[in-house]
Amino acid sequence: MSLRLFAAIAIPDETAARLLVLQHDLPGAKWRPRENLHLTLRFFDAVAEPVADEIDSELAQIADATAPFDLHLKGVGAFGGADPHAIYAGVAESAALKKLAADCERAARRVGLKAESRKFTPHVTLAYLNNAELARVHAFESRLGLFQTPPFSVERFALYSSWTRKSAPSLYRLEAEYFLRG
Repeated sequence: MSLRLFAAIAIPDETAARLLVLQHDLPGAKWRPRENLHLTLRFFDAVAEPVADEIDSELAQIADATAPFDLHLKGVGAFGGADPHAIYAGVAESAALKKLAADCERAARRVGLKAESRKFTPHVTLAYLNNAELARVHAFESRLGLFQTPPFSVERFALYSSWTRKSAPSLYRLEAEYFLRG
């Protein structure tokens, strides 16, 4: 059996509440439910259980060597250029976050997974878009360009499995949690 796995930082309730109030006034947006709001560090895709165990071991070692740090969300953007497919909340520059994501990437390679082809762009997906008008997407981005949350402490990250469903958002199940101890 294989599992679709990803490493991510959960969004605290206070920050998630600020994101949920943004989720309106954009026709074609399929807003993400509260339980799906997270900041992905590395998507591992479908892996066999022995590889999942290796990933778990690697992530635990990363957590042991990583100190807690603060983050805050900043700005709103869209992926897809002239044909936008997702709206997201951005993340303020953070050397600690970049290092954690890079460590997760190195862990993926150590267990034999291919290197991620896209540059790490820290974000929290707010909605997937289906035929959203480009002008409306730009207006949404402009209106929320100065959006910012207070800092929150990142004291752990987690390994999640992703289960796709036909008529509902994907279901994410917590597989393991890693407390930052460095």
